Amino acid sequence: ACLLTLAISCTPSKREENTTEKQPKEYHLIKTPEAWVKKRVEGARSRVSGSKAGQIIWQSIEAHGGLEKWFSNGPLAFRFDYQPLDGGTRRDSYQVVDQWSVRAIHEVAANREMKYGWDGKNAWWYPDTARVGVNPRFWSTTPFYFVALPFVLADEGVVLEMLEPKTYKGVTYDLVKATYKEGVGDAPDDFYVMYIHPETKLIGALRYIVSYPGFFPEGGHSPEKFMEITGTQTINEMTLPTGYGTYWFKNEAPAEHITNIDVTDVSFRPELEKGYFEMPQGAKIQDDLALE
Repeated sequence: ACLLTLAISCTPSKREENTTEKQPKEYHLIKTPEAWVKKRVEGARSRVSGSKAGQIIWQSIEAHGGLEKWFSNGPLAFRFDYQPLDGGTRRDSYQVVDQWSVRAIHEVAANREMKYGWDGKNAWWYPDTARVGVNPRFWSTTPFYFVALPFVLADEGVVLEMLEPKTYKGVTYDLVKATYKEGVGDAPDDFYVMYIHPETKLIGALRYIVSYPGFFPEGGHSPEKFMEITGTQTINEMTLPTGYGTYWFKNEAPAEHITNIDVTDVSFRPELEKGYFEMPQGAKIQDDLALE
């Protein structure tokens, strides 16, 4: 989908004596036309409302702020700090994602001059000699997908199914499983099981697997994981997570605690520099799903 952009110039800095006046940065107001948003929202509502599972997901979307507001707020910015408890690689970045087209740019928290992202066609990292500590094609949109639940479950290609309710910490949650039609994304064999509070309709936890072919070239997937949402925050009327605790899921219950994730610095960014989501000059394109 295309975005309608309106160029807005920043106020130029004052000219200093014996210096060359700097050119002001040019900004775009990222504003998706209201008619486009309404059409997409109505299409999503129609698509999911035909099943009980879809109706519960739609109720959850409304409880988290609503799909129309989600698309109208502009790109989402946040810091996602993934902290393995087993000595694995920490993944900590500031990122901005255009939820309309799912283009993303990350700045590595330890060195914000190092970047990686997805421009809608290519995954890349910058500079080309950088070691960003992740597989950009896999990780560029992965944190967003978690933060953006349940909104992304209204996308085309998602298949929703009711499971039996399950009790966790004294609450009996409605469970909805999300799978994907063949050919959707890089890893259509992924699944998510959403734990939706029966009264508030907010997501309390989820389960998932990773089947990304760059990690599993012969097929298969990771063991199932359980993510508890450890808190929420309200930004521009949207209820979003503040973090997660992740556990292996064994014998139908959370087991070893393996990861903590903090979600901070959350905002919506309707104004961005012109060409913000474009791959920068000097970046390297990731040519394969796997990295050497």
